[in-house]
Amino acid sequence: MSLISYARPGYSRSTRDRGRSVADAAADTAVVLDALGAGEFVAVGHSGGGPHALACAALLADRCLAAVSVAGLAPFDADDIDWMAGMDDESVEEHTTALTGEAALDSYLQQSAEPLSAVTAEEIAVLLPEVDRIALAEELADVLVRSLRLGVAEGIDGWLDDELAFVKPWGFDLGLIRVPVAVWHGRDDRMVPFAHGEWLHTHLATSRSRFLEDEGHVSLLANQLGGILNDLVEMSQTGDT
Repeated sequence: MSLISYARPGYSRSTRDRGRSVADAAADTAVVLDALGAGEFVAVGHSGGGPHALACAALLADRCLAAVSVAGLAPFDADDIDWMAGMDDESVEEHTTALTGEAALDSYLQQSAEPLSAVTAEEIAVLLPEVDRIALAEELADVLVRSLRLGVAEGIDGWLDDELAFVKPWGFDLGLIRVPVAVWHGRDDRMVPFAHGEWLHTHLATSRSRFLEDEGHVSLLANQLGGILNDLVEMSQTGDT
């Protein structure tokens, strides 16, 4: 078994794909798998990666054996969720700016990216709720710092296009998903509120819920990684939901 991760278009040295949708991640994933000579796979995405993992489950059903959404977003155009309710102020401001268009979002993210290029673990911790600060152990803090710095090292195109993709239709029907899916979400998540996980579980016919009372956005991944991976292995082997 191999772990494969790739940068979405526009991040780091990856070429931008202006106007991309969440659905486009499936084709990108297929190209990466083909280049590596890989066939069947399982998909996992955390936060903004969650929708992209679901795109693979929907559009690469002949290869994707199972998928996991970890603290993942629900579709913005869903009519039965208050999408920004319960979000932290920074997330609300970012998503709201995205709704005004690319030019305004570009300006907003350019200003936000400058401090991220040299961000420290201590600066990240100040912005997080207590449950996530506690989980931000030294090793995870280093990984998060490197990830954030690398994400803006070559500019904000990937971030910009991700955000624009989240507030428009994803480009695929969640009802197409027939492979097993696990939805992991913490009730104390303030970046992607718990209602998003509930919505996904309700609207995915093959979903198993993994809802945890005392986990947040960062702590969920830090504390539950073993269980998440176990879910992927079990679902890929049995096909059960």
